[in-house]
Amino acid sequence: MSENTQQASAIILAQRDVLAEVIVTRQYQLSHFWEQFGEAGRAKSVRYAGYHLTYLSEALAASDPTLFVEYVTWAKALFAGLKFPDDTLTQSLECMRAVFQTALPENVRAVACAYVQAGLDALPRAPAQPTSFIAPDAPLADLARAYPDALLRGERATASQLILDAVEHGTSVKDIYLHVFQCTQREIGRLWQTNQISVAQEHYCTAATQVVMSQLYPRIFSTARTGHKLVVTCVSGELHEIGARMVADFFEMEGWDTYFLGANTPTEAILRTVEERSADVLAISATMTFHVRHVADLIERVRMTRWAKPPRVLVGGYPFNLSPTLWQSLGADAYARDAQQAIEIAANM
Repeated sequence: MSENTQQASAIILAQRDVLAEVIVTRQYQLSHFWEQFGEAGRAKSVRYAGYHLTYLSEALAASDPTLFVEYVTWAKALFAGLKFPDDTLTQSLECMRAVFQTALPENVRAVACAYVQAGLDALPRAPAQPTSFIAPDAPLADLARAYPDALLRGERATASQLILDAVEHGTSVKDIYLHVFQCTQREIGRLWQTNQISVAQEHYCTAATQVVMSQLYPRIFSTARTGHKLVVTCVSGELHEIGARMVADFFEMEGWDTYFLGANTPTEAILRTVEERSADVLAISATMTFHVRHVADLIERVRMTRWAKPPRVLVGGYPFNLSPTLWQSLGADAYARDAQQAIEIAANM
């Protein structure tokens, strides 16, 4: 990682709130459209500018503009769903770039502006309406469509029965996880992103899926034990835990003894559990790009700790799928794109 990108990341994160205010002030000067929304609207604009800066800082910290480009692509669809003017995001990024020209030290200005430009260059190609994550010809596509439809109608019992019936008729739990739960969670996220469902509906669907997963546990925990041990965790601040839970369940189905620590777990608690359980592998999940630095911090603590039996570190989640070499720069031992690949990789660690 270059020294300039690291410095740029640190400066932007440290000055995020001030920079966000300056960016929005400039944006308001260019267009009076936003003034009609008053102080509440301006506060929201500052909050969004802060999000842009946070994701940019994380991309710079990882020396990977792809992380920022993907965020910009995601934000374009979000803004379209909110019915913002088409040029809102472009204008915001252009204001950011202009502010950087005077607000950032000369030695980091160019790299920060280059990352912003990468986002601007990607915007014309980015879809305003992302395609569904449930492909018509995907395995179990009919079930993958029927299951979230039932949840969005508030019919949790119906959704649960669809899954239980499928398993009863021979569909494996692994296939349910990979081809129903995984893609429908992404689809629910897309529907929220495009303003087709509320955040309350998104949370309801996630909570309901966790309940359904628990109903499958008698089949998951019936596998003969191998003696291998796994600790699965989300880093501090990360609230999206369902992907990590799927990983833990896949390992259980392979006979591992797993210890799932859930969302937003403090670093000290993670390290203590790894030591107490003599874990062979520590699996770390991050869904939000701005939590990548927390993954890096946790891995650094793992490496600094004196272990009776050092664990191997396996990482996964959305940022790592975007940037397949990110795991190496953070010092992990391996990366897996999904629960099935995590099993295959752990067998050789």
